[in-house]
Amino acid sequence: MVRNASPTAIALQAQDAARVPLIQVRDLRKNYGALAALQGISFEVYPGEVFGLIGPDGAGKTTTFHILGGVMEASSGMVDVLGQKPRNARLNIGYLTQQFSLYLDLSIDENLRYVAGLRRVNEADLQQRREKYLALMGLEQIGGRLAGQLSGGMKQKLALCCALMPQPQILLLDEPTTGVDPVSRREFWDVLATLASEGMTIVVATPYLDEAERCHRIALMYDGQINEVGTLKQLRLNLGLQRLEVRTEDIPATEQVLMPLVEKQTADLVDVQMFGDRLDVLVKDPTQAEPEVRRAIAEQGIVCQSIQQSEVTLENVFVTRLRQQGSDPPFIPLPRRVRTDSQVMRSNGDVRSAPVAIQARQLRKTFGTFQAVKGVDLEIRYGEIYGLLGANGAGKTTTIKMLCGLLPASGGEIALAGQTKNLRSRELRKRIGYMSQKFTLYDDLSVVENLKFYCGVYEVPTGYRQQKIDWVLEICGLQGQENMLTGRLPGGWKQRVAFGASVMHEPEILFLDEPTSGVDPLARRQFWRLINNLAQQGTAVLVTTHYLEEAEQCNRMGFMVAGEVVIQGSPSQIKAAQPGQLIELRVDQTQRASSLLKTQLESWRVSIFGDRLHVVLDQPERELPKLQSVLAAAEIQLLAQRVVPFSLEDAFISVVQRTEMGTKHRVD
Repeated sequence: MVRNASPTAIALQAQDAARVPLIQVRDLRKNYGALAALQGISFEVYPGEVFGLIGPDGAGKTTTFHILGGVMEASSGMVDVLGQKPRNARLNIGYLTQQFSLYLDLSIDENLRYVAGLRRVNEADLQQRREKYLALMGLEQIGGRLAGQLSGGMKQKLALCCALMPQPQILLLDEPTTGVDPVSRREFWDVLATLASEGMTIVVATPYLDEAERCHRIALMYDGQINEVGTLKQLRLNLGLQRLEVRTEDIPATEQVLMPLVEKQTADLVDVQMFGDRLDVLVKDPTQAEPEVRRAIAEQGIVCQSIQQSEVTLENVFVTRLRQQGSDPPFIPLPRRVRTDSQVMRSNGDVRSAPVAIQARQLRKTFGTFQAVKGVDLEIRYGEIYGLLGANGAGKTTTIKMLCGLLPASGGEIALAGQTKNLRSRELRKRIGYMSQKFTLYDDLSVVENLKFYCGVYEVPTGYRQQKIDWVLEICGLQGQENMLTGRLPGGWKQRVAFGASVMHEPEILFLDEPTSGVDPLARRQFWRLINNLAQQGTAVLVTTHYLEEAEQCNRMGFMVAGEVVIQGSPSQIKAAQPGQLIELRVDQTQRASSLLKTQLESWRVSIFGDRLHVVLDQPERELPKLQSVLAAAEIQLLAQRVVPFSLEDAFISVVQRTEMGTKHRVD
């Protein structure tokens, strides 16, 4: 034993200890019969690290988590967790699976007590940890509430509390925020950052790649293999590209103009990726490429609003790598029958002149004494994509169920396809498509049996059924696997099949409740190509989503808070309506700066975006100098700052928080 060690020696010893991995994986393989789910993956995870395992649907992430959590044996390879086999380390591992691992008919406290009993936590530790973790999650005042009465975000926070109850050294999180609204996602990741700062080691998978940018290191996983591991900075450098953020008055037309330049490798343009209201143009030399991009756009008479040079995002890296290996699914439009007179096309591309397809006036729904929906007014035209956005529990799904006739309204008026009566009639239902938030498929039927069932439900003419089924199988990449039980599909693939089933009959009106929840970025892009194509053919689309970047593709949207639509307008109108300014800060200690600034401002005003901070200030001239002084006093170096436009996610969180504080906004 070394006595009276110097502070420097102690620090070096701690640093060396931190470099001893808590998880070691070498040449890990897992086979399910002839299917090789894992094909020799290797990686390490170090103490206090947040390690991201990122990949498309079916890449093998969940299989990896099952093996790390000790609930499944590997076919071959070495897995060492805390110096032993995962099965023997399970008492020191917290595991949050994709599905909610809660008992919905038990209260918050009863769920915690049940898990504490399973994990051998004594009464004193149970009470101490309950107070700590419920306070961290903001659930300390509602311990008696049934888990089934919690919103999606609260359920995930409670599930995390249960996983933390044995105070594990390692926390495994398999897509913990899928289906959780942006406000709750930010809060969830702030909790993870706090846990990591206390020394907990976290392995996480997420389809939200802006979240994954907060990981210390990231492994990119495809087809059962890990292709690349590194920090966000290393992954950017390895890609060797820069980003031109292009905004124009017509994003789809601009994409069509620029894609031929990529194919011809003009000015070293490597890729063009659509992100809502912008295009990310990936280039080798931005100085050389920008004039060429401006020229190509101007030649087509498209107004270029702005072009900004920036570093690539993790989603840029992920999508580019998948495209480089040929994994980008092709766009295959829905094969159509001869259109009927009742299906109304857009008039000259302007939906404002099209007839109204969906209308609600003072729509209300009460469950007992609880008002779930409070006087909602909506008007959606043929050919229009309308986004209904809100936090979990805001009333979105209840509104959709009333509009499509699955739930009787407590008050108000509804009109669908010009009809105000007999809204549950068989003839009207054939003209409507609905994809629910929960999977609309039968797990004990095969994929093709589900599709045949929906062909029958929607009365697709017999002569067209095989063509429609073949189309769904093709867009889902399931040709040759159509006899697989649907319950065996990964969540993202189930969503693709469910989407295909909901549109096979070419509906005039389409309700999509979180259609891309848990779907990987490339599949989300395919979804939105199809949604846009349906709208261009005249379908009225009402969609909910928690991916606010993709919601930029909606023509109009409404933000719903506590049963009310508090603001409506186009994405540009809603962002422009936000008070104050959004300031982007680059600092040398992002997480520490975020925690510090939240002591000076309301917590919702400070958020981490990758390696940057977004700060919402109502009076920036007065507030910003004060914040700069606070950072300087804490020896946090401010590397750069700039005013940036509100993203739709920033606007959403601002509107929700301000509304909850009593301020209403309306933009019509």
